[in-house]
Amino acid sequence: MRDANRGRPDFLLLLLTCMLVGFGLTMIFSASTPIAMQKYGSFWFFVHRQALFAVAGLALMFSFMRIPVSFWKKAAPFLILVSLLLLGLVLVFGTKINGARRWFIVAGFNFQPSEFAKFAIIVYLSAMIGKKGERIRSFLRGLLPMLIMVGANLAMIMLQPDFGTVLILFLISGAIVLISGARLGHLIALGLGFIPLLVYLSVSKSYRLKRMNAFVDPFHDASDSGYQLVQSLTALGHGGFTGAGLGRSIQKYFYLPEAHTDFIFAVVGEELGFIGVSGFFLVYFLFLWRAFLAAYRSSEPFAAMLGMGIATMIAIQFLMNVGAVTGSLPVTGVPLPFISYGGTSLLLCMACTGILLGIARDNNRRLQGRHPES
Repeated sequence: MRDANRGRPDFLLLLLTCMLVGFGLTMIFSASTPIAMQKYGSFWFFVHRQALFAVAGLALMFSFMRIPVSFWKKAAPFLILVSLLLLGLVLVFGTKINGARRWFIVAGFNFQPSEFAKFAIIVYLSAMIGKKGERIRSFLRGLLPMLIMVGANLAMIMLQPDFGTVLILFLISGAIVLISGARLGHLIALGLGFIPLLVYLSVSKSYRLKRMNAFVDPFHDASDSGYQLVQSLTALGHGGFTGAGLGRSIQKYFYLPEAHTDFIFAVVGEELGFIGVSGFFLVYFLFLWRAFLAAYRSSEPFAAMLGMGIATMIAIQFLMNVGAVTGSLPVTGVPLPFISYGGTSLLLCMACTGILLGIARDNNRRLQGRHPES
């Protein structure tokens, strides 16, 4: 039952979200069956866990849809401080997996604070930009205070280390500030200043340097640094135009590492082929269109900025994941939103979609007020 003082939800956005989540569960089951059976003796291990997060995500999505957008504006300072606290705690008490300390493990489930940081930073920047108004065009009074808080979060995430999330947050923050009307010269200067740091971070660790070399020529060292990308390209090539058929991937049988997480798109391409991938892209682009449209239609600056930030976050992660799997971008360990196995990422995406649905409801209420006959 919809609230009496709010408009109807964007049912197309809701439908597209459910389609993506359902498709993700299907592909996780397909991609994870070999490793699930080998490690845990059950084909259903990973999809069962992801399904629990999907149910929790639905509850969050519908709850967030009903929360007034103004609530997030008031909560912004609290959220950014909680983000810093969680990022600090995970460095001390977090569980180390594959050389990175990014996760809390509670009752057998992983929680990744850097995912919460994405949400907190988007809300914080949106609220601060709305509060500063024209002062955003001043570097010292507008940009610098926000950059200090965002930079502190990025530094904590880099210590985990999680280079992919740092890059995503830098791009999201830059997009939000650019949309806000900040001086282009300030942003260009900041971007140029970030390039040397980006280069240093890319080559300062041996495994990152190997990733860069694999991106340039994965077949030069196809048995080591380029192995994952070569197996991914092999999967996409095997899929061809029509695909090998759902559940009939060969590469998922211990050839392709992380087949159900970061490289699940390779299994999608192998099993469903060009036709299936085209349909998947269509649903995703429709989702992003509705997300950006909800933000664009908002008459409230904070809601518009918040919606743009959320839509930009999902779009950037989508492009970075697909780019890495196809060899168009370096591998950064970014999950495919709504699709890759990972509870924290799924909860974040669905909760943020709930906010987008709430913004769309407010838009529809305003439009209904202008056109009572509708």
